[in-house]
Amino acid sequence: MLAIGLEGSANKLGVGIIEHPLLGKGHATAKILSNIRHTYVSPPGEGFLPKDTALHHRAHVADLVRRALKEAGRTIADIACICYTKGPGMGAPLQSVAIAARTLALLWDKPLVGVNHCVGHIEMGRTITRAMNPVVLYVSGGNTQVIAYASNRYRIFGETLDIAVGNCLDRFARTLNISNDPAPGYNIEQLAKNGKWLLDIPYAVKGMDVSFSGILARIDELAAQTKSGTLKAPDGGLITPEDLCFTLQETVFAMLVEITERAMAHVGSTQVLIVGGVGCNLRVQEMMGIMAESRRGSVFATDERFCIDNGIMIAHAGLLAFETGQVTKLEDSTCTQRFRTDDVWVGWRDD
Repeated sequence: MLAIGLEGSANKLGVGIIEHPLLGKGHATAKILSNIRHTYVSPPGEGFLPKDTALHHRAHVADLVRRALKEAGRTIADIACICYTKGPGMGAPLQSVAIAARTLALLWDKPLVGVNHCVGHIEMGRTITRAMNPVVLYVSGGNTQVIAYASNRYRIFGETLDIAVGNCLDRFARTLNISNDPAPGYNIEQLAKNGKWLLDIPYAVKGMDVSFSGILARIDELAAQTKSGTLKAPDGGLITPEDLCFTLQETVFAMLVEITERAMAHVGSTQVLIVGGVGCNLRVQEMMGIMAESRRGSVFATDERFCIDNGIMIAHAGLLAFETGQVTKLEDSTCTQRFRTDDVWVGWRDD
C-alpha cells in the first residue's frame, strides 16, 4: 500500500512516497520510495512572507510530484491515497498545498487524508529511530511542545506561551542580517560554535511552559550594543555576534531540557525523541543527551532529511490513518493554521 504526501506548511515544499507492505504494520515495514524537497529562501535580514511562500509552492508542486513518482519508480495506479498537511502552519502556503492535493485527488480519483503536521513529525521520528514510547520534544519554526502518548492521543505537557523556539532563532538571524541559506537556525548554530562568553539574559520557564519573546527582545538589545561597540566582555574585549548566538542557544535549549526532563519524570519515561527543524541542531541533541544519560535514559533524533519539514512524514502519518479507515471527504479537505496535536485520534496505536 502506497501513499503520496504533500507538505507545505511553511517555506519548505515537500513531496514523498512511502510504502507499507503489510496492512497495519506501517512502523515495522515502512519503505521510503522518494522524499523530495524545495525550499523558498528569502534574502538575508528578511523573513518569508505567506504570499511569496504560497507562490513558490504553486510554482513547484507539480514538478515535485512528477519527480517523486519518477524516483519511486511507481505509477499513479499504485497510489492508495493522497495525504496533505491540514495544519498547523502559515495560511497561504497551506492553502496552496491543499488545493494541489484536492486537484490530484480529482484527477487521479484517489481518496484524501488530511494530516496534522506535528503528528507527521512524531510518527516519522518513531519509525526512523525505533523509539518505543518516548517523551517527544517538538521544536520548529512554528511550534514548541513537549508531548507524551496516552490513550490514543498525543498529549501536550508543555508548550510555548508566545513564539516558537525556531522563530526566536530565525528572527535573531534577521537581526544579525545573516543568510537564510540553507536555514537561519543552522547559521546561528555555526556562529554559536565560536562563541566564548555566556551573557545574562532572561530564562523564562513557567511551570511546564516556556516563553521566548522577552528573551528575543533582550538579545536584540544586546546585538544593538554589540554593533555600536559598547558591549564589553569580562576580559575587556568586545562581545561578538558569535557570543550572542552562543548565549541565545544555551539559554533557550536549557529551558527545553528542563521541561522535557520534568515530563519524563512525570510519565516515567527514559526515552526522548526530538522532532522538528530545530531538532537537527547538534547542540540541543548534546544537551538533551547529557540530561537523559543522568536519568539512565537515551535520546533519539533524525537527520535533516526527516527532522526538517518533508513530504514523506505526511505520507507516512496519512497512510497510518488511512489503514485505520480515516479518510477526509473532499468537502472537508480544508486547512487550518491552528490544529492542535492533541486533537488527533491516534487510532493506529493500541499501546
